[in-house]
Amino acid sequence: IWPQGIDLPKTSPPIPPGVHWAQFLGPAAERPYHPAYHPFKWRGWWDFGTGALGDMACHVMDATYWGLKLGYPTHVEAEGDPLHPESGPNWMIVRLKFPPRADLPPVQYTWYDGGKLPPQDLSPVKLQDADGKILVTNGNLIIGEKGTIVVTDEQSGKWMIHRDGTLIDPKEAGIERTLPRVPGSMNGHHQEWITACKGGPPCLGDFAYSGPFTETVLIGIAAFRSGKKFDWDGPAMKASAPEADAFLRREYRKGWEL
Repeated sequence: IWPQGIDLPKTSPPIPPGVHWAQFLGPAAERPYHPAYHPFKWRGWWDFGTGALGDMACHVMDATYWGLKLGYPTHVEAEGDPLHPESGPNWMIVRLKFPPRADLPPVQYTWYDGGKLPPQDLSPVKLQDADGKILVTNGNLIIGEKGTIVVTDEQSGKWMIHRDGTLIDPKEAGIERTLPRVPGSMNGHHQEWITACKGGPPCLGDFAYSGPFTETVLIGIAAFRSGKKFDWDGPAMKASAPEADAFLRREYRKGWEL
C-alpha cells in the first residue's frame, strides 16, 4: 500500500505548514521535502523504513516466533526483484533456519511478500482463485507432521486446522491455551502499556522479547541488500558474510540531534 522499487523524486515542493522537516529527517541523509516520504510513504525508502518485511513481519511472524520459541535464526537468505539503492523491492522471499530449542525440533520459516505465495501443494486451502485473486492475505501456514494451521487473516486472528487434508474443529485438535493473553479487547495492548508505565507487569511484547524478534525480522533485509546468504550469530549480531554486516549499522547525519 506504499510504493517500493522507485527512484528519488525529482521535484522539490514547498514544506507544508506545521511540518518540521529537519526533525522528520532525524539521522537520515538530508534531502528536500516531498510527499513521497511524508507523512505515510516513508516505509518504502531505505533511509526511513525497511519495506514490507520490516513493517509487516513483526505482526505476521509474531505468533509463530512466540509460540515456537524460535529465538535467533542460524542461517538467512533472501531474494527479490533487482536491488534498488533508494527503496525496497516490489517483492521479496526470505528463508530463515532456526536450530533446535530444548525439546523443540528445528524450524524452517519462509516469508513471502509483494504477491509471492508459497507453492500450492504446501497449503490445504486454496491460495488463489481462477482470476488470480489471493484468498489468504497477511496469513500463515504452520505446517507440522500431524497437520497444518492456516491463519487466514492475521489482523483479525482468524484461523483453521487441517489434518490429513480435512478441515477439523479446533476443539478436536486438543490445542490448549498455554500462552498469556493481552487483557481486554483487541486494543487491550494500549491499557497493558499504560499499566506497565504505572509500575504494573511488563508488556508481553516488552524489549526483552521484541528486540531479538525485530533483529530476526530485519536480518532478512541485510541478506537481500547484500545479495549474500549467510550464517547468523544473533547474540553477537554478526553475519558470516562481511557484505551483510555493512547493512547492520548506518552513518548518522552530522548535527541531526540538533
